[in-house]
Amino acid sequence: MSLAPRLDIRQSQSLVMTPQLQQAIKLLALSNLEIEGFIAEEVERNPLLEASAVEDSDAPDREPVAEVRDERVAADELVAGTGAGDEPTLDVDYATESHQQDSIADGGSGMDGALSMTGAGAGAGGAGGEDGPDLDAFADTSLSLADHLLAQAGPAIHREDAFIAAHLIDQIDEAGYLTVSLLDIANRLGVPLVRVEGVLATIQTFDPTGVGARDLAECLALQAREADRYDPCIARLIDNLDLLARGELTRLKRMCDVDDEDMADMIRELRGYDPKPGCRYGGEPAQSVTPDLFVARTKAGWAIEINATTLPRVLVNRSYYTELSRGQQDKASKAWLSDCLASANWLVKALDQRQRTIIKVATEIVKQQEAFFLKGVAHLRPLTLRQVADAIEMHESTVSRVTSNKYVSCARGLYELKYFFTSAIQSADGGEAVSAQAVKSAIKALIDTEGAKILSDDTLVELLNAKGFDIARRTVAKYREALGIGSSVQRRRARALEGG
Repeated sequence: MSLAPRLDIRQSQSLVMTPQLQQAIKLLALSNLEIEGFIAEEVERNPLLEASAVEDSDAPDREPVAEVRDERVAADELVAGTGAGDEPTLDVDYATESHQQDSIADGGSGMDGALSMTGAGAGAGGAGGEDGPDLDAFADTSLSLADHLLAQAGPAIHREDAFIAAHLIDQIDEAGYLTVSLLDIANRLGVPLVRVEGVLATIQTFDPTGVGARDLAECLALQAREADRYDPCIARLIDNLDLLARGELTRLKRMCDVDDEDMADMIRELRGYDPKPGCRYGGEPAQSVTPDLFVARTKAGWAIEINATTLPRVLVNRSYYTELSRGQQDKASKAWLSDCLASANWLVKALDQRQRTIIKVATEIVKQQEAFFLKGVAHLRPLTLRQVADAIEMHESTVSRVTSNKYVSCARGLYELKYFFTSAIQSADGGEAVSAQAVKSAIKALIDTEGAKILSDDTLVELLNAKGFDIARRTVAKYREALGIGSSVQRRRARALEGG
């Protein structure tokens, strides 16, 4: 082996992704609301970009993005980027080290003309404009639990103990519970433990009732005292919540020295208390999900439509570019202006390509799951990302990005696009496999109608096999737990508590 220096020539191929292409691929995984924020940043940065909201009055002027039969060629040319100066297609698996580019023959199978695709806007209704304003949006959520407690502590706590109260309130979590030992607080503040206990006792009288408790039993006891129901019987019941959770009513009745009627009355009383009183304050309001797509049944088939109410119309102000380019400019200014124009053109094209790609993927999903849209979840078919990717001749990673954080609104409700991808359960009679969601729906239906006779997992397996589902007991248990349904023992105890 020679140790002398030498020069070698090697030839290799690699895909070099520009920052714009990487950003364009990432746009696929963003929802419409996230895209709106991205567009706002680009408009602020680029003087040649303009964004205008899509008004409902523009609805008659909207043109379809692509018709499966008539305009397929034009759509494919844009998605494939066949022009000489075009950017590469977005269908790239850049997560791998080799950055291998896959097939972009997006002109693959269509839907027999039965599916029409519309990239226009909110004709399908959008996020509830006709139902009037959402009154929950006007709720005052600025007051946190800590602020609410501190406001009550001012007149109720002695000035010398104000710092103890402030420290205790700071240690109360969002549910209203004190999460730190009083002894630790006393040592940390250098004050006697009895003084800290006295301040906590005062805080426990604040609104909401039950705040400052150290566990569930103390929280319920505080609320029982406030309701003047804290007698020795209910005190024993609260001290033995573990027995109540296990449904040992006979033992509890003996311990509390009450009959069936009194026990039922005490249980109803406890159920009326709030186990998390602090959650009334400081929580974030529930955010409604805005659909990214609309699917509707028409005479011609299925209409799939982008929700343009969340997407501003992006335009390139070419007249402003012409005006700027006519003025006297140095080399750096000309280069900057050219970069702004190129960036603006890229953004318009990337957004249009994104919409077409989303429509293309959603079209195939509707085609594969047409039975679901017609008949319901029981007819949901097993489907994988690979099946959709193969059908539309795109990469699986592209389909995964498109279906991330996207929601579709249809006659059956609002669903995430990922919802339509489920694993397969083989049929007991050797027929066509069914989806896991369909099996979950069948399990829930059986349990909802089980009546007085609680169905065990073994019984559920037998009933599902009778319906044609070849499923094991452990799978039934897994699906039942995923649905948030307790075991037969837990349901039997809950039924006993309700009847008790």
